[in-house]
Amino acid sequence: MTDATSAKSSRRHHWRRDLVELAALFTAVSVADAIANTIAHGPSGPVLLCCAAVALIATAAFHTWWSRRHEHAPPPTDTGAAAPAAPAGPEGEPQETALWRMRTTVRDEPGSLAALCAALAGHRVDILSLQTHPLSDGTVDEFLLRAPAPLPAKELTRAVASAGGAHTWLERADAHDLVDAPTRMLGLATRTALDSAELPLALRQLLGRCTIRSVPAGTRNGRPEAEPVPDEGILEEHTMTFRDPSGGSVTIERPHLPFTPTEFARVRALVELDARLGHRVPPRRDVLTLPEGNPITVRRADPADLTAAREMHDRCSSRTLAMRYHGPVADAERYVEHLLSPRFGRTLAVETASGRLVALGHLLWDGEETEVALLVEDAWQRRGIGSELLRRLVAMAAEAGCGSVYAITHASNTGMVAAMRGLGLPLDYQIEEGTLVISARPSGVPARRTDSVRTGTVRQGPGRTADAAPDTGTRTT
Repeated sequence: MTDATSAKSSRRHHWRRDLVELAALFTAVSVADAIANTIAHGPSGPVLLCCAAVALIATAAFHTWWSRRHEHAPPPTDTGAAAPAAPAGPEGEPQETALWRMRTTVRDEPGSLAALCAALAGHRVDILSLQTHPLSDGTVDEFLLRAPAPLPAKELTRAVASAGGAHTWLERADAHDLVDAPTRMLGLATRTALDSAELPLALRQLLGRCTIRSVPAGTRNGRPEAEPVPDEGILEEHTMTFRDPSGGSVTIERPHLPFTPTEFARVRALVELDARLGHRVPPRRDVLTLPEGNPITVRRADPADLTAAREMHDRCSSRTLAMRYHGPVADAERYVEHLLSPRFGRTLAVETASGRLVALGHLLWDGEETEVALLVEDAWQRRGIGSELLRRLVAMAAEAGCGSVYAITHASNTGMVAAMRGLGLPLDYQIEEGTLVISARPSGVPARRTDSVRTGTVRQGPGRTADAAPDTGTRTT
């Protein structure tokens, strides 16, 4: 169409519109004049006027009701395809949702991530966070998802596979996973910097379900216990190995999910931070008063207490050591150095006013579970020391996020059974060939009450003690 033809058509359309408007005006004037004459000169003029007013009021009320009913309706959309309905419960209420952590491998090419996101959106799955782990032959994408609770895991995995995702791994998440990756790494670095014993816990929190094995330095039967590890560490598909800052090596295994180079770099950064800061233990010391009035100090122990621990062993009876280590007395000397290492857990020490070590309490990391073990010198048993150490160890396990704790002892050790029952937690008992395993979940352990605080030292009254167990056993790895 040329510009001249367009201009002519526009003028013709303008002329027709003016003619229609003029005719409508004359018609409206004629109707108004007829209505006015009927009302003014007709016998039913007032009645007609009232009926017209009632009709106008009814029309206005109906229009107001209709507008309010549809004012919140969403605008219509036309995307060319039918969109899935939003999840809703009964009477339009929002549907319950669930959090998922998902990891899948996609091709390293444009559009692969977009196809994956579209597949998730098709099932009304909201992507809360996304991390990418570049690989040589693709990219591992790690998602935090909020999905409708009725959506099964198999359906979600099937949708990801149809969009090009491979080797998909899926597990339930919780509110702690809502923290973004940089914030989480800073928190783990802070925990590691404050306490040497926090490194295994920080690694487990960073990597999820995994097994951490620490192999000490030294030799056994003339052969080195730990294989030499290069400074940069070793990365394999399901295994990472690093040089332990305290000597030996640290091996991390995760059979259900391969490690990525990004995770390897994060773990190496935490290990290097731990190595640069050297050995460190929180300096907190709690002073307690026993029922007979003797003050004792409870503090964190470390390898520097090895000599004092061996001297305490010399003062303990053979029966006490045998019940504690479940073997010959010589095993005590072999295990104590292992137990004091922060790589295997945390240890609490009890000192008298003169600085003499009289009791040790161990919290040992054992995969998803945690073991508690006590050793109290014979002369200081039955004074409440064992119960106090046990309660503190279980509380520490709860703070570390451990799901359960267990103690291994002899079936005849009634003191340890009484101490475990004193926690006020549901207990599980397993007896096999004279060995008793007592398990508890530490989440319900009450917080320690404080009577007074002076210069960083917590001082508790004599009423805080209970019957103590002389000792318990431990499983060493």
